[in-house]
Amino acid sequence: MGIVAGLDSSPDFTRIVVCDTDTGAVLRQGYAPHPVEAPDGGSGRPSDVDPQAWLLSLGEAAGGGLLEGVQAIGVSAQQNALVPLDAQGNTVRPALVGGDKRAQVAAADLVDALGGREAWAQAVGCVPQAAQPVTKLRWLAKTEPENALRTAVLLQAHDWLVWQLLGRPVQRTTDRGGASGTGYWSAASGGYRPDLVELALGHQAMLPEVIGPADAAGTTPEGLLISAGTGETMSAAFGLGIGLGDAVVSLGASGSVMAVHREALADQSGMITSLADATGMHLPVVTTLNAVRALRGTAELLGLPDLESLSDLAMKSTPGSHGLVLLPYLEGERTPNLPHTAGTLAGLRRESMKPEHLARAAFEGMLCGLADALDVLRGRGVEVRRIFLLGPAAELPAAQAVAPSLFGVQVVVPQPADYAAIGAARQAAWALGVSQGTLDPRTPPAWRGAAAQVLEPGDELAVGQAVRQQFTAVREQTHPGAFQL
Repeated sequence: MGIVAGLDSSPDFTRIVVCDTDTGAVLRQGYAPHPVEAPDGGSGRPSDVDPQAWLLSLGEAAGGGLLEGVQAIGVSAQQNALVPLDAQGNTVRPALVGGDKRAQVAAADLVDALGGREAWAQAVGCVPQAAQPVTKLRWLAKTEPENALRTAVLLQAHDWLVWQLLGRPVQRTTDRGGASGTGYWSAASGGYRPDLVELALGHQAMLPEVIGPADAAGTTPEGLLISAGTGETMSAAFGLGIGLGDAVVSLGASGSVMAVHREALADQSGMITSLADATGMHLPVVTTLNAVRALRGTAELLGLPDLESLSDLAMKSTPGSHGLVLLPYLEGERTPNLPHTAGTLAGLRRESMKPEHLARAAFEGMLCGLADALDVLRGRGVEVRRIFLLGPAAELPAAQAVAPSLFGVQVVVPQPADYAAIGAARQAAWALGVSQGTLDPRTPPAWRGAAAQVLEPGDELAVGQAVRQQFTAVREQTHPGAFQL
């Protein structure tokens, strides 16, 4: 029996799990917050972070002999964190992290500079958003031209951490998953687009070598194998064990739907972001701007203290919410592409004007919006036989009551766990097995699946489809032709 470690460097903390290489059983865990101050002393996340903070929390999380006996480490880290280095390997400025609102104008500039959304979708499988590294490069060139000129090497968070763990070698590496989110690497062609780096930054820069899912990035001076590493989304998918036929619906303030697919999907509308996964497959993603924020808004409107109370109230209503339909486009919407619209409440009748029906309509509207996103993928040939429902709201009884019949397939609600860190450990076990000749580079280790609650649509399927038809009718009447598959 061997042991491996997976570390997940999220926007706020580092979490480490130590796992059995054969079964994936978690043997030990470590945790430490990043020593990062919120901007202006507030509660928000900073857009600029010294990467040394990630190393400090990594060291603290690994304290107390946590990594004793570990043979290999995998690294998962927050996506879209751009670390610009100079020719000597020093950081030019703090890392640009998160969905940096400062870069929104830069995103629009880049879209225009290449000739529109369709040109970007064809080039790299996604349309620039404020969070992406390519957009942050444009912001850097426009706002901090001296720093842009000094930038000679571009890394993301997991690339930088792997490089540091290996003792800052000459060769710098990344993986397909991390590279696919940059906006200057194409999942379809498997290659960089240096011309897009130059378009954004104003000059060329060195980019890390993209190595295979089962490859090792190298070995530390102490003999510890370091795997390729990947982004948090890809690592969590790998930790969950999703494969062909599986989709993940994530309920955050905004929502996302992603599925495993054999090929990259170029989407001219820009609704699909074509990412690569951590196994050699592809992860097309469709995002909605309004998921749990629609529930929170409804709870506030009804004077309820929390989402659990909203769920309890919704369970007193019935499917279809007595004809009440909420189009939850409270922040505008991305799927369908209605950036300047507002939400709509339709079907108001005397008998439907009760708090429990509005509460139910909020859950149905949120999940119908995500079912629309799922249909974007299905319309492009992505097979979906099972859906993993993630996020704290996935635990709510109302979400679990509504989701299977609306999605029309089995819904799996995994128990909360550190899936990104587990995925990183699984990648480490894979690279270790390949290096020892005990695993095939095309087949990852078969670890136990996530403990989960399984929900079937059953007899409610026809009812769920009727609810969706009601939602679709209101959407089409309110926004004719906005949703084109």
